[in-house]
Amino acid sequence: MPPLRRRSKHDALTVLIIDDDVDARRIYCEYLRVKGMTAFSAMDGRSGIEKANDLKPDVIVLDLAMPRVDGWTVLKHLRESSWTSPIPIIVVTANHAVRDEAFQAGCDAYLLKPCPPETLWLQVRALLRLRSPAVAGIGFDTRS
Repeated sequence: MPPLRRRSKHDALTVLIIDDDVDARRIYCEYLRVKGMTAFSAMDGRSGIEKANDLKPDVIVLDLAMPRVDGWTVLKHLRESSWTSPIPIIVVTANHAVRDEAFQAGCDAYLLKPCPPETLWLQVRALLRLRSPAVAGIGFDTRS
């Protein structure tokens, strides 16, 4: 695993939302920005892979059903790449029947749509705390 980036207490954690649903992208990005994160988005799997490679976000939120390149392909690609394999991935999908398959493919968390942004935020916090307690506390208001 590559070393964690050094952060000052003023650096925001980054999240990449990969989802073809414009409303989901907007709602999740806005909510996570309010919580102090820097949020980026991609509208399909192909651009999601490109942005993940360019940005190296702290966490990725991934829909499975998308045009061009689906979320399953994105998940496989991100897990096979040494650059992106350590990044926690939260699958957010409307398909409740693929939970076990998503975990076997390499996701770190699985949430069902419709997923309230607060639930997503709590999952992001939990994953980042598990990955690196020193990093996870930065920018988190523990009162929320």
